[in-house]
Amino acid sequence: MNRKFWKNKNVLITGNEGFLGSNLTKILISADANIVGLDIEVKRKNTLFNKEDYKKIVTVKGSVADYNLVKNIISKYKIEVVLHLGAEAIVGKCIKNPLLTFSSNIEGTWNILEVCRNSKTVKSIVTASSDKAYGSHKILPYKEDAPLHGDHPYDVSKSCADLIAYTYFHTYGLPVATTRCGNIYGPGDFNFSRIVPDTVRCMIANKPIEIRSDGKFTRDYVFVEDIANGYILLAEKLQQLKLGGEAFNFSDENPITVIELVKRIYQIAGKKPDYKILNQAKYEIKHQYLASQKARRILKWKPEFTLNTGLKKAVDWYTNYFNK
Repeated sequence: MNRKFWKNKNVLITGNEGFLGSNLTKILISADANIVGLDIEVKRKNTLFNKEDYKKIVTVKGSVADYNLVKNIISKYKIEVVLHLGAEAIVGKCIKNPLLTFSSNIEGTWNILEVCRNSKTVKSIVTASSDKAYGSHKILPYKEDAPLHGDHPYDVSKSCADLIAYTYFHTYGLPVATTRCGNIYGPGDFNFSRIVPDTVRCMIANKPIEIRSDGKFTRDYVFVEDIANGYILLAEKLQQLKLGGEAFNFSDENPITVIELVKRIYQIAGKKPDYKILNQAKYEIKHQYLASQKARRILKWKPEFTLNTGLKKAVDWYTNYFNK
């Protein structure tokens, strides 16, 4: 991290109270950036932030789908860097409510980019896509030039937002780049429908973890701090290396099945695996994992945490959280 780059930089983080957003915010607070956070739910009961953190952030409650709000924030705070993470991120919720998903994830993205296009101050924008934007492919791992064709509401919303970012660079020269990440895990993820927090929660409660799929689905799992560092590097190097219009995969390149992951978590905690296979997963892609050579080569990014060291940190953090 180039601390000089971030010192006193005016940064807008959308979705800053979410899992990745809060981790990213805490790192950038420590680098003395001026953070404005826009989120639909602020001052949450479950959060990584403490009272001191909140004193260092300008917190705005609202949606990225509100164009005038986005416009007012960017002009009022003379925003220079935008990290756009604000989205509906829970796949099951997106299936139940496609309109909200498209409004948040697609309209929210074009609002951010359109305001930035007309801004005199914004110098770099990093927007969050997802490995799900690729849809289902026979050839794995996904590389950045693979076609984007999601099949279901969340996946499609990410395919669309990704293409919209691409067009804003190619048509208007907007300095925007896109991240596509594997499954992120670690401290601060309070979404217990996700496999890592749910496994630790069930383990502590001495009840079996229910695996929605047949347990053989394959994914990348990347520690949250590694992903946050990827965003930071990309924002720092966007102008210098002329990375507008580019997309970067962030992955530890060690895909693993759900059952293997669950067993690994129990093993780290020194407990005997206890799980139940429900085999009820719907609209989920069986095998998804990414190649991240491009990020390693161009951004000089690489994960600092192995799966074991990251899971150990996550298990310790959740154990502490539940014991409180």
